Amino acid sequence: MGSTRYDIDARYDRASKAGYGTKSAGEIFTQNAKRQAHPSMIPNGISFRESRDSEVHPNSVPIILGLDVTGSMGHIPHELIKEGLPKLMGGIIQGGVPDPALLFLGIGDHECDSYPLQVGQFESGDQELDMWLTRTYIESGGGGNAGESYLLSWYFAAFHTRTDAFEKRNQKGLLFTVGDEPCLKILPASAIREIMGSGQQTYTHYELLEEAKKRYEVYHINVLHSDQAIRADRGWKDLLGQNCISIEDHRQIPEVIKKIICNTFKDRTSGTPTMDGLDNVQML
Repeated sequence: MGSTRYDIDARYDRASKAGYGTKSAGEIFTQNAKRQAHPSMIPNGISFRESRDSEVHPNSVPIILGLDVTGSMGHIPHELIKEGLPKLMGGIIQGGVPDPALLFLGIGDHECDSYPLQVGQFESGDQELDMWLTRTYIESGGGGNAGESYLLSWYFAAFHTRTDAFEKRNQKGLLFTVGDEPCLKILPASAIREIMGSGQQTYTHYELLEEAKKRYEVYHINVLHSDQAIRADRGWKDLLGQNCISIEDHRQIPEVIKKIICNTFKDRTSGTPTMDGLDNVQML
């Protein structure tokens, strides 16, 4: 995947013709009416999602974006499809990263939801990226169990992705989760088997974070639009330190992610560290 280019002008033109600016989330995300995940995004049986180099993208940069699609966060993919995606991918490319490959994940709650993990493909083209995002089912679930399954993104990144960036160049990808809840602390083997189709081991969130960090720089963007999110903030900062970015306005998400990715890429090409890509990123 990731052998096409992102066309910023074409993406804006297509979004305008599709009426993204006026359509509701239900009209854009057609799986919502069906109340089920798209078959192509159900992870059961997936061995790997791969970010590979190509003639068009000879130095692919793998990026994973896991979006919380439960409850109050369900509107964020809607905003991304209307405005955020062009800002994100266009900004990354204009910021000097020529070969980004972006994988979308829909994150829910493995204790409560029917579809706690939805998985796209690593893509670089605007049409392909739009396809995966609009296929996402905004389940709007979750529960009163004091957290969501952000650790599923770490599990999937650690055990079900392969990238040329790491295998050929020993370069880590970048993994972002976005949400407004704490992270659930246990991923039982039974849940892994139900979601992925196989799995014999139970993991803690600490264990999965460490596994993901072997191949990815891991960040979390905590959207402080509720008391729950504010209470969760300390736990995220204890877990990730400066790699937890707290924002009050979800419209900042694309800019925050763009800055981190572009700064990280500059670090690698210049050899001058800039706080793991976090310089000039406004944090609360």
